[in-house]
Amino acid sequence: MAGNPRNGRPYRRLVAAVKAERQPCWICGHDIDPGLDARDPWSFTLDHAVPLSRGGALLDPANARSAHRRCNSARGNRLTVRQPRASRRW
Repeated sequence: MAGNPRNGRPYRRLVAAVKAERQPCWICGHDIDPGLDARDPWSFTLDHAVPLSRGGALLDPANARSAHRRCNSARGNRLTVRQPRASRRW
């Protein structure tokens, strides 16, 4: 029986490579502090542009994005990132 692919070496390599790029969160645009504990809401997580539940590839670097844990969780499995609302006051 195969283990969880997210615990495998190829997945860990992909996470390390994306984290090493030190890109900002692709959802909110703010920097991600690499020193935060993994349980912190503002820590780094690997997000998939096309969610796995929607057919996205787990190990495809083109599908991998840097995200805050909080932003990634809030996005859920939606295909697009919600754009911030513009103010109605001009």
